[in-house]
Amino acid sequence: MAKPGKPVPDGFHTVTPHLTMKNAGEAIEFYRKAFGAEEIARMPGPGGSVMHAEIRIGDSPIMLNDEFPEHGARGPKTIGGTPVSIHLYVNDVDALFDRAVKAGAKVTMPIADMFWGDRFGKLEDPFGHQWSLATHKEDVTPEECMQRAKAAGF
Repeated sequence: MAKPGKPVPDGFHTVTPHLTMKNAGEAIEFYRKAFGAEEIARMPGPGGSVMHAEIRIGDSPIMLNDEFPEHGARGPKTIGGTPVSIHLYVNDVDALFDRAVKAGAKVTMPIADMFWGDRFGKLEDPFGHQWSLATHKEDVTPEECMQRAKAAGF
């Protein structure tokens, strides 16, 4: 008999990305190569598809699955893009960015030092999901951030 669970299961945060894409099995391998993801669980679906999977990047879980259009589950390649970006804070953004590009990610914004205090860049994975990667370099006051933003043309 099942026992009662915690409202937020161990190992999860209150917000957890859940990604849909074509070829979720390939995506798991890409995330392993690009970001050092660890596969936690995989539930097979019809025809070798992935009905549900969980990976962990750093201390954060990500859920993912293959497209199931009959249930409204379509990925960014099918719908023509995504307005959502998954943000990763890491110790060495330059190294992880290079690793992800070598694994097959496309650079959408090269790594640079940003006015808000992060070293930051953006990628698109082969499945159409957007990723921003950063290493926080300095704490910037709101006033200094505004001055830097203005100097940078924002």
